[in-house]
Amino acid sequence: MISYDTLTLIWFLLLGILICGYAILDGFDLGVGILHLFVARDDTQRRLVMNSIGPLWDGNEVWLVTFGGALFAAFPVAYATVFSSFYEAFHLLLLCLIGRAVSLEFRSKVYSPRWRKLWDFSFFLSSLTAALLLGVAAGNILRGMQLGPNHHYEGSLLSQLHWYPLLVGGLTVTLFALHGAIYLYLKTEADLQSQVRRLIMPLFYCFAGLYVIVTALTWQQAPHALDSLQQFPWLWVVPVLNVLAVMNIPRAMHLGRPGYAFFTSTMVIVAFACLFSVAIFPNLMRSTIDPAYSITLETARSSKLCLEIMLAFAVIGMPCVISYTVVVYWIFHGKVKLDASSY
Repeated sequence: MISYDTLTLIWFLLLGILICGYAILDGFDLGVGILHLFVARDDTQRRLVMNSIGPLWDGNEVWLVTFGGALFAAFPVAYATVFSSFYEAFHLLLLCLIGRAVSLEFRSKVYSPRWRKLWDFSFFLSSLTAALLLGVAAGNILRGMQLGPNHHYEGSLLSQLHWYPLLVGGLTVTLFALHGAIYLYLKTEADLQSQVRRLIMPLFYCFAGLYVIVTALTWQQAPHALDSLQQFPWLWVVPVLNVLAVMNIPRAMHLGRPGYAFFTSTMVIVAFACLFSVAIFPNLMRSTIDPAYSITLETARSSKLCLEIMLAFAVIGMPCVISYTVVVYWIFHGKVKLDASSY
């Protein structure tokens, strides 16, 4: 039999895998949307950009939905506090995800330059705002939030817009844009591919600069993030591998291996997810008012029976989700082409 504490840790790791999967897969979707107005020069190129993610974007968001369901069932206290704390932000995020989907579906319904420009801008703005909000939420959780008695959030939307979470949001935007640019380079050809190629290194320099700044400021704004690294020194391998992965992106592009560069940017996202998990452990949400008000794995978890039943479903369901994802990506691999069914 698996112990209660082990089950709790397993579900913490599974939640990390789910959010990591979402960040990797929908990350390049959002990145493509952020770059949409800057890489495409005409209507044909913009259609190619949209169709590069056309068969994939809705399936990628399944990982976020699954994460929300798993959080609700495994750590209901954390779920309730997260959603009540970020109430306005989650409404805006949902609006952005809807706006992105509507932009993709509506853009080609009417052949009018003004109509298409409207949805092009909506696609860009929705993608940019969604990426920014995800980063801001991560920055707030990492820094700590104003949680009071009974896990009640005593802050406001304005207090969530502290400069540090906004900086983490900017880092997220540049990372997703870089991830999306490398993906677009793999999926396009001819002039559009050349235009994407010219953006990759400037995006990398923006990301790398913000990466250094955010790393340095995290030690000041969230010194508790180092607690797990000090307690378990072997975990220092995670930030080391993160740095190596970041440095390997321009190397891979210089070698003319964009597939390797995309794999490397994926590993950067994985390393960030691991660093985030290590930084907040064993908390799910840390209180800046009183550590006693923090939501930990132990105080937020469901019953042992519930975690056991969910684990059984996860053992069956996770391979199905992964298999579906692999099959879809295999079917639609290769350069993007326009046909009668394209956006």
